[in-house]
Amino acid sequence: MTTHEFRLVLANKTDLSLDEADALYEAGCDDATFGGCDGVVYGVFHREANSLEHAIRSAVADVQQAGFTVARVEPPDPVFAKINVELVGRS
Repeated sequence: MTTHEFRLVLANKTDLSLDEADALYEAGCDDATFGGCDGVVYGVFHREANSLEHAIRSAVADVQQAGFTVARVEPPDPVFAKINVELVGRS
């Protein structure tokens, strides 16, 4: 399996409470770090799966199980991808 990195942006959320973060963790999003910027809440996932599509589909299902809606999927930030390659030799 490969670890796939991507970001899920949550719909209609401007912040995330501790209870909501716990619900996401309990729903299977323990491989994501959630945060927010400019009123947008997102989770950066590092999900192991056989394909990127499977990784994204399973993450979306976990987010929905926690009671949230996904607005969109975003690729990893290219600046950080470049830094990862330079520092640790992988994107």
